[in-house]
Amino acid sequence: MTIDDVCAEAGLSKGAFYSHFASKRELLDALVDDDASAVSEAMEDLEAQPLDGPERLRRMTRMMLDRAGDASRIQVRADLWAAALTEPAIRERLNTEVDAQRRLVRRWVEEAIAGGEIVDLPANALASILLALNDGLMLHRTLDESGFRWANISRALDALLAGITTA
Repeated sequence: MTIDDVCAEAGLSKGAFYSHFASKRELLDALVDDDASAVSEAMEDLEAQPLDGPERLRRMTRMMLDRAGDASRIQVRADLWAAALTEPAIRERLNTEVDAQRRLVRRWVEEAIAGGEIVDLPANALASILLALNDGLMLHRTLDESGFRWANISRALDALLAGITTA
């Protein structure tokens, strides 16, 4: 992603771009902030609801899938991951955000295990898998939008989560 690419996609001149951002790095920082804020807000909403562990995890995966259905979010996420390969500061910012999400989901899993709602399994591993599924599905959608149906992905994830519940 170059500044020229951004300007062409947004229909802006470089002058207009630079009136909002001092550099490409500043744009990427803003994109990380926007993406992280949206996910954090949705996860805080889930945290505040009186849900059992399996239902909280189901709703989190659905929320992630809903976000993955937004083509502009997919493009932003793909651009951020691409930038993380070559820009250590962006990689660190993404790592910080993903780590915070993973810690929260891990806590939800640990609470569900302690409450006897799901089987005893490595909580951090399940949290990592659920978060990675989201990014992976987003990237797969960029390759072939018709490669799968989101409703089927949601059903499959529900079945996977049902497989770890104790009820």
